[in-house]
Amino acid sequence: MTQRTLVLLKPDTVRRGLVGEVLSRFEAKGLTIVAMEHRTIDAATADEHYAEHVERDFYPPLRAFVTSGPLVALVLEGDEAVEVVRALNGATDGRKAAPGTIRGDLSLSNRENLVHGSDSPESADREIKIWFPHL
Repeated sequence: MTQRTLVLLKPDTVRRGLVGEVLSRFEAKGLTIVAMEHRTIDAATADEHYAEHVERDFYPPLRAFVTSGPLVALVLEGDEAVEVVRALNGATDGRKAAPGTIRGDLSLSNRENLVHGSDSPESADREIKIWFPHL
């Protein structure tokens, strides 16, 4: 089943010069880039995107991090794209993510973990509307 999902290459990906490497992993898997934008976000957009986490104690540092510099937002499309992207991303905590995943190979952090991928088709629809309302 063809799906679309939102991916964020977070500020640490941009800062570390890993955008090309991360994008190549998605493309090598067969996912198609439908939309992509290099941009920064403000606290209000971060709050809308991470709405389910705003009241959690880990959220203020996450908001500070995601708004700290430029990121790359993209929509990927492909067969079961949500699940495929999450598998490529690996576990949220880069220290525990499996080798061969983006986080497992390139991250040593739970917060600065390089990438965000929608966690369900419903989340993907909601998040794509926030980041790419024209799609």
